[in-house]
Amino acid sequence: MAYDLYVITDEMIGKGRSHTRLAEMALLGGADVIQLRDKNMDSASLFWTATEIRALTGDAGACFIMNDRLDLALAAGADGVHLGQQDMPVGEARRIVPRDFIIGCSVGSVEEAVHAEISGADYLALSPVFATTSKDDAGDGHGLRTLGAIRAATRLPLVAIGGITRENIGSVIGAGADGAAVISAVVGEEDVTSAARAMKRLIAEAKSPGRRNASPQKV
Repeated sequence: MAYDLYVITDEMIGKGRSHTRLAEMALLGGADVIQLRDKNMDSASLFWTATEIRALTGDAGACFIMNDRLDLALAAGADGVHLGQQDMPVGEARRIVPRDFIIGCSVGSVEEAVHAEISGADYLALSPVFATTSKDDAGDGHGLRTLGAIRAATRLPLVAIGGITRENIGSVIGAGADGAAVISAVVGEEDVTSAARAMKRLIAEAKSPGRRNASPQKV
């Protein structure tokens, strides 16, 4: 599957628009993956929101990933779950999910990346690449050198998250990312569809022959 443009919904950053509405607009702009992430919504509301987004992504032929909540991901029929280092271990999650269920894992080092791959992760997300205000618990940026080191150490699809903008997406792809997970750069814009379309185009350009191996502009 494609991980090029991976959009994470956030109602606060999304100017009060619902997760479902943000997902709908991002999909119209070409998002390949939608992740539902909400640390404050109660489980029942989060479940019903997940079912709405599952329907949208199904119609669009996109992937739907649930953040953290493996139980809700399975109940809502999501394509997968994204787990952090403080969530259920990837290996334990892999034991109880269907064979084709996708498990993504946030990592911050080569060691964590290798461990996640061995444990059964389907894709990795270096989080954060750059400093970001979109996630309160993100910590300092790991930089493009760490991104490149992880790319060299694993064969899994690698997504970059944290501080990704139109200005630095070329460097991120050039350093080895297969795609970019974004919040503010898409759902924080007034026109989410146009923002998604622009980011998708920049990713495609960065992946074009002769561009992918260009030297990163910043570390």
